[in-house]
Amino acid sequence: MGGVNFPVALKKSVFRNRKKKIHMRIMLVEDNDIFRETFKEELLGRLPSMIVKEAANGEEVIQKLNGFAPQIIFMDLNLPGENGFQLTQKIKAQFPNVRIALLTSFDFPECRQAAVQYGAERYFVKDSFSWDEIEEFIKGHSA
Repeated sequence: MGGVNFPVALKKSVFRNRKKKIHMRIMLVEDNDIFRETFKEELLGRLPSMIVKEAANGEEVIQKLNGFAPQIIFMDLNLPGENGFQLTQKIKAQFPNVRIALLTSFDFPECRQAAVQYGAERYFVKDSFSWDEIEEFIKGHSA
């Protein structure tokens, strides 16, 4: 009995698609349930092989970090309790290799500067980012 013979073009297509899969662990920290769920759905729609965990505040993200070990965290700046700057600094002290992108409604130069000072790799303004920028940030980590 011989094996199944796939056309060469199909084999190349299958292998090409396998290479594009991004197996990434993402943590989404956002207190707005609607924004968090919409963001998660869009991420999974664009990059379905990702694992996305959610947290609504700083206390919850700290509890989930050890068991999940995300490679990337998308975090709201304005959270109940500790803000995104404080949490970024705290997370980076324990997990220096995790990449953090802050999500916020505030598009002020001083906020962008503070994000860098506290250790965030990216700063996205919620009402003006593009999904291509988000994908680029994620794929840049997996390269």
